[in-house]
Order: sequence, then C-alpha cells, then structure tokens
Amino acid sequence: MAETRRRGEALEAAIVDAVWAELAESGYAGLTVGAVAERARTSKAVLYRRWPGRAALVIAALSQHAPSTEDVPDTGTLRGDLLALLRTIAAGVSARSIDALWGLLTETARDPELAALVRTQLAELQRSGPIVVVFDRAVARGEVDAARVTSRLLRVAPDLVRNELMLYGAITDAAIVEIVDQVVLPLAGV
Repeated sequence: MAETRRRGEALEAAIVDAVWAELAESGYAGLTVGAVAERARTSKAVLYRRWPGRAALVIAALSQHAPSTEDVPDTGTLRGDLLALLRTIAAGVSARSIDALWGLLTETARDPELAALVRTQLAELQRSGPIVVVFDRAVARGEVDAARVTSRLLRVAPDLVRNELMLYGAITDAAIVEIVDQVVLPLAGV
C-alpha cells in the first residue's frame, strides 16, 4: 500500500516534530535543513518553499511549542492570569528550546535578515499573543487603565522570563512571582 502524500497541517506538524527531534539530538549548531527533511520524510525543496533556512525552521518549532492565545487561563485577576501564563511558559521550556534561543541569538548578530524576522515574530506576539489576552481581560475588568498598557509593558514579563531562562537554564516559581509582583504589576499601576 502506497503512503499518502502529506500536505498542509499534517506535513507542517511532521516538519516541526522533526525540527524538535533534531534540536534534541544535535543541538542548534548541528541542525541542518537536510537532516530535518530526512527525518520528516520530505525534501529540502519542500522546506525551502516555506522557510528560508534553519533559523526560520527553529522559529516555527519554538512558536508551535509556545502557549497560544487559547491556552491563556482566566483566573479572574491580572495577577493570577500573569502567574498562570508565566508558569505555563516555564513548564514548557526544555534544554533544547534554550539551546535554540541561544543559537538564534548568535545567528541574529550575523544575519540582518534573520534579525528582522525575529523582530517581526516578536512584534506579532506583542500585538496578538497570550500576554495581550491577559492585559485585554484586565482592562475589560477595570483592573488596569488601557493607557498604561504600552508595548514595553507587554514585553517586560516575557523578556524577563526569557532572560532568566537563557542565563540560568531555568526559572523558579519565586522568580516568576517577583517578576509579576515587583515589576509588571507596579508598571501596570496595580
């Protein structure tokens, strides 16, 4: 029986899984488009039609493993929602995602096009990602003045979590609570 050709979401899922497996096995430095294509049982041409190179593949894999807007818990308070979201992010972090972040950071220093792609992805998260949902709910509940919800405020918690993860390889619950209580809530005027 011949294997059915995968397309769309099935093919993309196989490719993202292959990227993740290659990161676990070879790390960012050892990941190649050819190895991902082989593991996903597709061709390099198929990958290059959608992603310009390994960095873009890794960004896609990281995005698939990040919390989505549907995953954002609604605890009824800004503090509760922030803690729940940051804890979800921390629980989903692995050594391979940290390695991937370091690899991307290194490549963005050398590749202006990649740096622009990373900035675009981060800007999109800032416009419509899970943290936006958390603050939109807080504004709707009257907990936060909408004028205080700036792009910098939306970036601060994810940036501080990413910094902890990259510097220390993990983030403690105590650090998450400090980020929320000592930084984000005061900036939000709560």
